[in-house]
Amino acid sequence: MPLSDPSPPAAEEAPWRAGLHSLRALLLPGLVLQAVAVAVVLAYYFIPATAGFFAQLARWQATGGFAFSAATTAVCGGLLPFLFLRLHPDTRAAHPGPHLVFFLLFWAWKGAEVDLVYRTLTWLYGDGHDVATVARKIATDQFGYNPLYATPVGNLCFAWKDAGFRWAPVAADLRAGRWYARRVLPVLFAIWFLWIPVTACIYSLPAPLQMPLFNVVLCFWSMLFAHITGRQNTRPET
Repeated sequence: MPLSDPSPPAAEEAPWRAGLHSLRALLLPGLVLQAVAVAVVLAYYFIPATAGFFAQLARWQATGGFAFSAATTAVCGGLLPFLFLRLHPDTRAAHPGPHLVFFLLFWAWKGAEVDLVYRTLTWLYGDGHDVATVARKIATDQFGYNPLYATPVGNLCFAWKDAGFRWAPVAADLRAGRWYARRVLPVLFAIWFLWIPVTACIYSLPAPLQMPLFNVVLCFWSMLFAHITGRQNTRPET
């Protein structure tokens, strides 16, 4: 059932409890995704046989620029996860065909945006891979960009989708008060659990390889993100 008029704040699930639920759901797949990110970094630095593959990937990214980032992110974050969610019996009903347009446009936009963020962080802190530089990028990314912009805006977009592409229920939820605590904080807990280790891996790679690694993890993360926000923005029939 799409998001309806919200209950009074007192009836809402506590942010820490909602975040704990998300972390439990993410624990195993999150550890797997983090292991994949670590494996990619180790392969780049310690397996010479992968050098040609990574060099070609870097050339495609450098040549394609923002358009390449938008297109690959639309595929990895939009098309592939949507097909999985659409074909899986448990999630098919919640992801009708028209949602594909939303997934493609949303993740294409995010691909170009994240590419801009990575370029900006390189401009601010340099392209070094030392611990101090990587730590600065992680802190700015995960405790600046994510809580102040990326997660709130992403939550609003997914709430709009889950409300049948109607803004009225989303606006009503915003007016109910404590929206950030109720809707954004639980998602942030899940994001920090998964993406702080992953961004450490991303920022340990050269700039042209950062978006490709982001997209590898994103392919699976977007399915989990759809699950988390769908749980928040839908209610069982009563």
